[in-house]
Amino acid sequence: MVAPPDNDVLWARSLHHTHHGSPALSGVSLGVREGEVLAVHGPRGCGKTTLLRCLAGHVVPEEGEVWFNSVPVHTMGAVQRERLRRDRFGWIDPEPALVPELTAWENAALPLLLRGCSHRAARSAALEWLERLDIGSCAADRPHALLQSQRQRVAVARALVATPTVLFADEPTAPLYSADRSQVLRTLTAAARSHRITVVLATHDADVAALADRTVALLDGRRVNSLHVNGAEGLDACSLSV
Repeated sequence: MVAPPDNDVLWARSLHHTHHGSPALSGVSLGVREGEVLAVHGPRGCGKTTLLRCLAGHVVPEEGEVWFNSVPVHTMGAVQRERLRRDRFGWIDPEPALVPELTAWENAALPLLLRGCSHRAARSAALEWLERLDIGSCAADRPHALLQSQRQRVAVARALVATPTVLFADEPTAPLYSADRSQVLRTLTAAARSHRITVVLATHDADVAALADRTVALLDGRRVNSLHVNGAEGLDACSLSV
């Protein structure tokens, strides 16, 4: 087992994983630098979600290594991984999984409340993020009273409110119309850069991927290239050809 480079907040090597008996990841390796916005791009079913779930400790890869800040995630027990996700990671799903009994601001504040943050401080932080996402007026509403786009913005606020070290965003704008998508993505990327949050963003949309600092592409569970924002494209040391 070899420790990752010091400048990578996330590092994975030779990840293999199957889903219902079919290969989902086949030897994927990558590193993510601190404060970087990395897009994982590819068609549906190429392994993007599985890769994010392995990196975030939701699942343990069948083979390979995942490191966070030089700590091996793949050897952690379930309780340690759950604590890591709660304290250091944020997550956005394609569909918002909000607690129906809670208001919008309570849903957004949930990560802080679970950490023991005071009710007042958690509410203030949640309201600030809801305002940034242009849904401050919905703070007292419960999910059933919100539009789909508003519920997704609440989920984005919840992921950002605790300023995670790493934010995993799995097709975060999938349920949004184009105008909402642009606004949410601008807020997400601006917040990440201003707060030095590392973002791993899974998307099948090339326009969304273009907002990232760097893009890696997956095809049939394999990494096929790396694209930097300056337009220089090519295979790097971690890339695998298909």
